[in-house]
Amino acid sequence: MNYSFKLKIPSLPENIRIVESFIDNAREKVQFSEDIYGNIMIAVTESVANAITHGNQNNQEKIVDLSLDVTEKEICCTVKDEGRGFDYNALPDPTSPENIFKTGGRGIYLIQNLADEVKFVGNGSTILMKFFL
Repeated sequence: MNYSFKLKIPSLPENIRIVESFIDNAREKVQFSEDIYGNIMIAVTESVANAITHGNQNNQEKIVDLSLDVTEKEICCTVKDEGRGFDYNALPDPTSPENIFKTGGRGIYLIQNLADEVKFVGNGSTILMKFFL
């Protein structure tokens, strides 16, 4: 049972709905638990939102690539934007006292706590998230 699902969307915030449908359609073909489904939905939509907003700077000419690759043991989700990337090793800790009341800065932290593995590739414009089945 190996499946691969791919999606390319312009960098428009309203395209998050397309990503949600994409994940729902993948789940119809590949059965996985409600917990994993919820984790994937939140982590992937947050990753795509970051790619649109921070990576591609809401430039609708730039594309966000999304793929879900499913094996018997895991679901690997990849989100890639056309931005310059970021220093993923220098992210402030959103749980530290000086950051606790900030309105942003929790997305990567959330993703890292929902996925079983998270890896940034190259300059940070690609994120790989693994969810173990």
